[in-house]
Amino acid sequence: MNKFLFALLLSIPMTLFAQPSLSDKNVFEFRAVWVATVVNIDWPSKSGLSSQTQKDEFEALLDMHQKNGMNAIIMQVRPSGDALYPSSLEPWSEYLMGKQGQAPTPFYDPLTYMIEATHKRGMEFHAWINPYRAVFDVNKSSIANNHSSKLHPEWFLTYGDKKYFNPGLPEVWQHTNKVVRDLVARYDIDAVHMDDYFYPYKIPGKEFPDEATYQKNARGLSKDDWRRSNCDTIVKQLSATIHQVKPGVQFGISPFGVWRNQSTDPRGSKTKATTNYDDLYADILLWLEQDWIDYVAPQLYWEQGHALADYNELIEWWNRNSYGKNLYIGHGIYRAGSNTAWKSPSQIPNQITKMRSLKNTHGSAYFSSASFKTNANGWNDSLQNNYYRKPALIAPIEWLVQTKMLTPKIQKQLDNTYSLVDSNPMSSLKYFALIQKNKSGYSVEAILPKDSKSFDLNKLGIQLNASTPVWIVAVGKQNQLSKYQLIE
Repeated sequence: MNKFLFALLLSIPMTLFAQPSLSDKNVFEFRAVWVATVVNIDWPSKSGLSSQTQKDEFEALLDMHQKNGMNAIIMQVRPSGDALYPSSLEPWSEYLMGKQGQAPTPFYDPLTYMIEATHKRGMEFHAWINPYRAVFDVNKSSIANNHSSKLHPEWFLTYGDKKYFNPGLPEVWQHTNKVVRDLVARYDIDAVHMDDYFYPYKIPGKEFPDEATYQKNARGLSKDDWRRSNCDTIVKQLSATIHQVKPGVQFGISPFGVWRNQSTDPRGSKTKATTNYDDLYADILLWLEQDWIDYVAPQLYWEQGHALADYNELIEWWNRNSYGKNLYIGHGIYRAGSNTAWKSPSQIPNQITKMRSLKNTHGSAYFSSASFKTNANGWNDSLQNNYYRKPALIAPIEWLVQTKMLTPKIQKQLDNTYSLVDSNPMSSLKYFALIQKNKSGYSVEAILPKDSKSFDLNKLGIQLNASTPVWIVAVGKQNQLSKYQLIE
């Protein structure tokens, strides 16, 4: 009877089986980690390491995050008007060899290496750039002769101990666009990513010194509106540049967690905090509404119940205000142990649970990589054994999809071994996924490399029976899926 039922079920066309929706976070969930290079926060561990040691550290970093269930890396490649790759536009970053402008020894291209190592593991590579920070510390930083601050000192403003590209100058917009155009054209990145550093965080009692630029080019705007307009311009231009060079590459921004406070704007959140709009001059809601960015990853680095900026209040606010874009939540794992709330092992698990309960959220990103090395509060264990025990795909950003994926063809050999024939171009294929339906829903049971020619369900630990059907899908570079092929 069981054999008959199994045969009957397998005879039903696969289209009659319900398939997981893109909102099913058991199947589709962005799981990323920020890897900061500025002042060697995450990688490399210090400057001056040999090329092989740099590679070894990066491989170990990827292994750790893959074990934790991550499927994306947000890698800082332009921390301070410099580059972690060979560039004719900006010098080598000082965080590689200790001196700005000095290439790795022996020579290699770190960015090419990192992208290939990341993609080999089936993970996305988001290239993280800082648009305005040019010199991290004017008293200590190494500055090469070909750094823009030396070649075009008129482009820069000093504020506190840092030097910034002047956000109000068209020449700065043009230069930044050249840098991003070059980055997207030459490298197989999945996304360009920018964080919260637009206009700098305010220093009490000090005004950002852009008055002369404002007076020269106010465009009839108040100073605050003019500053926001400058940020609007660079975001709009970069969006056009990225999608013109490679239409399938994502453009994402990770803003500070508060857009505006409700006390200032009825559309704002019930918070009392620094804001993107009023303090950093970044109108993230406008950028979402105008379709200039493809995803948003607000940095909600506060705990649940925080008096001024409650995690639960903010995640619900962003859930209501993502304008149909992929919404990833930034978690402040670096805060482990910083106060009573962050000493609790349940803080991050509870944040993940809250994120998963909301309709318009699509996953998480963690700041930052080094915080996972100590397994603080046992959070690595929680991810590996519970929350990220099964792998996850990333929900496609539909308007970026460039190619339709063909359904892979499989043929049973013996003992649950299958041959796999795929007609998708390797350049458009990301990997194959095996998805299973069970009593509790759907799950991704395995990710197969894109060059796979066969697979063995026994070795993968997957049991095939009538009540738990399994499908194979081809997943494209923009995370688009082929039709589901039922494994018989």
